[in-house]
This record gives sequence, C-alpha cells and structure tokens, in this order.
Amino acid sequence: MYAIVEAGGKQHKVAKNDIFLTELLKAKDGSEVKLNKVLLVKEESAVHIGDPYLKGAHVVCEVLGQIRQPKVVAFKYKKRKSEKKKIGHRQGATKLKVKEITIAKG
Repeated sequence: MYAIVEAGGKQHKVAKNDIFLTELLKAKDGSEVKLNKVLLVKEESAVHIGDPYLKGAHVVCEVLGQIRQPKVVAFKYKKRKSEKKKIGHRQGATKLKVKEITIAKG
C-alpha cells in the first residue's frame, strides 16, 4: 500500500516505514504529525483517487528531526557593468517517517 500526500506544497509518494524530507514543519522531534491532504491511495488491487483530496484519509508520520539542506548558490552577473553578486541560502526541512496510512471505509 502506498499513498501520495501533499505536504509543504509538494507531493510525496510514501509507503509504510518510508523516510522522506518535506518543507519545515513546526513540530518537535519524536512527535506525531497527521497529514490530511491525501491525493491517492493504492491498496493491493484497489486505487482510491481524491477530488482533489480523499475524505477521511490521513497519513500518520513521526518527526525524526529538523535538518538544513545543502546550500543553494545563486550567482548574478551583468556583463560590462562591473556588477556581480553571489548569494546563497540553506533551506530548512523536516525528516518524517511514515507510521501508518489510513483510509475511510465506505
């Protein structure tokens, strides 16, 4: 069984015991987070598709920690203007582990 969930404006394909990174969430390490925006759930032979989300479906995840992703560098340059600028940033992310995928019966 796997599900496609929306978290932090991005879509992730997750299954039980998967570990994935999502945008920074305000949650403490070791706590549980319930992701309610489930777009699709695939069981053995059945596929449940939301419109846009499945009602009553959610994915329970455990927060493994808050991390910083590698630095992204942007270099801006204008020729013959003696103008150049090097800027960069590190994006924050939350590492999640999927504990269970639940869909509403009926």
